[in-house]
Amino acid sequence: MTGNAQPGRVGYRDIANDLRQQIDSGELPPGSKVPGENDLTSQYGVEQPTARRALDVLKNEGLIVAKRGSGTFVREFKPIRRVSPDRLKATSRGSGQPIWSTDVGTRPRTEDVTVDVELPPAPIAEVLKLDDSARVVIRRRRYVVDDKPVQLATSYYPEALVAGSAITEINTGKGGAYARLKELGHEPTRFREELRTRMPRDAERQALDLAQGTPVILIVRTAYTADDQPVEVSEMVLDSAAYVLEYKFTSHD
Repeated sequence: MTGNAQPGRVGYRDIANDLRQQIDSGELPPGSKVPGENDLTSQYGVEQPTARRALDVLKNEGLIVAKRGSGTFVREFKPIRRVSPDRLKATSRGSGQPIWSTDVGTRPRTEDVTVDVELPPAPIAEVLKLDDSARVVIRRRRYVVDDKPVQLATSYYPEALVAGSAITEINTGKGGAYARLKELGHEPTRFREELRTRMPRDAERQALDLAQGTPVILIVRTAYTADDQPVEVSEMVLDSAAYVLEYKFTSHD
């Protein structure tokens, strides 16, 4: 036991603070097992509900994760570094390699790919400048790295723009959708991304296999042609425990 917590005189916050200090100091390093409820009741002289509540505090903070049948462990953070300017620049896209290769070096496994033609949600129709009757091709998929789901993605394309192309197929071919847009005469040359964070919806939590207390990062990217025509909107839901987002800027226009 460390810190100011004393057996028989502690509450759940004291225990949580004590464990947090051990995690922050490295006494409990990433991947190490955290004392369980029974251990905490004995160590701190508290009842089991108090010990459980202390662990729940750290789970909700995202510091520890419970593994069914194994116990509770300090969260390991092995980030995918997502550098938007690098992954979207023309030289990277023109190489025929997926933009993912700038993040993880190899293409992740893509699962649950679906392609549908539907009327778009109103915000998507507005961004793509579509009229009320215009439909979109919607590509939905999940990305997995090292057998761990890390991202959900939904991309919208004006149907009239991509009809008959490989963008309407499960496999878009070498270079992906951006290469197909270029072949269609609608090469994306400018991008806009909006980011925010929130707690996951239940379906997102299940699809990404998120631990308790893990928020998601939402990235909405719009791709434009040289004449400012919007040709794609992509909504990405990222496991925040899997990513570091890096942006590079210069002081010149």
